Amino acid sequence: MSKKVTLYITGLLLLVLLATGCSSDGEDTSSTNDESDEATSEENSEETSERTLTHAMGEITLEEKPERILAPYLEDSLVALGEKPVAQWSIGESVLDYLQPKLEGVPKVGWDLPVEQAIEQNPDLIIFSSPSALQNGSYEDYSSIAKTYVFEEETGTDWRKQLTTMGEILNKQDEAEQALSDFDQKVEEASATIKENIGDESVAFVWTMGEQFYVFDENRYGADIFYNEMGIAKPEFLQSLPEEGEQWNPVALEKLGELDADHVFLIGNEGEPGFEILENSSVWQNTPAAQNGQVYEMNDPSHWTIDGVIAHEMSIDQMVDTLSK
Repeated sequence: MSKKVTLYITGLLLLVLLATGCSSDGEDTSSTNDESDEATSEENSEETSERTLTHAMGEITLEEKPERILAPYLEDSLVALGEKPVAQWSIGESVLDYLQPKLEGVPKVGWDLPVEQAIEQNPDLIIFSSPSALQNGSYEDYSSIAKTYVFEEETGTDWRKQLTTMGEILNKQDEAEQALSDFDQKVEEASATIKENIGDESVAFVWTMGEQFYVFDENRYGADIFYNEMGIAKPEFLQSLPEEGEQWNPVALEKLGELDADHVFLIGNEGEPGFEILENSSVWQNTPAAQNGQVYEMNDPSHWTIDGVIAHEMSIDQMVDTLSK
């Protein structure tokens, strides 16, 4: 074969390789660009999709994801979904202590959200837990400041429904579903651990505030989880309590002396007078839990006395830790 022919064949091979390479590079680039454009399109669609939501006071239309959310006493659901409000619920200097690691530096607003305080926070979205929560202004007052959503009474008072609905409002349905799934898993595991440690022994939950005492009935705050979902044994004492109502009535010390629980979680801020009263009360000291040294002081009442997925998770963790010692 002549040198000229050899050079010709070599040249053709180089051209084929170059053409193949260019074609391959072009296809990859086109594919990458298409995928990038598609992702950008989906992202923009999510951010700008218009959603109309029906609530207790009518309808609101959200054209984009709200960034400045004001939702007094609903902070548990917000934080569970990875959101931080522009301001947080308070009564005087009191806030939801258990959420402060996540809400550090967030300013306070009054529990009844005065209209002027709402204006100061310049929110994109205001959320009320129920129609009855509008105590310091009308719906029209707040909706003139920002889009305003009001939970139905039943939804706002059911922490699971509240979290699910909050996910719908913020377009975070998947996150809400995952939070509830994780919680159910925690309940199952904690229930098994507690039963392994105390078997069928009964547990009661007593909250002291000032010089008064409140016993959790089976549907009060986390007790609904502990008794009805985790299967923890209830003391017979609960049957003697008045029917559950909106007004939570304190239990007299003499009546508290009839508490037949094997274990008692005594909940209250450190230094509450109730702790000293019980310590010096022969009536209380004769209860089964006190006699057996199975009264446990819980000095952060904030997550015990509210309904919310984060609050209940913290209470369950404390129970498991305490009853496993």
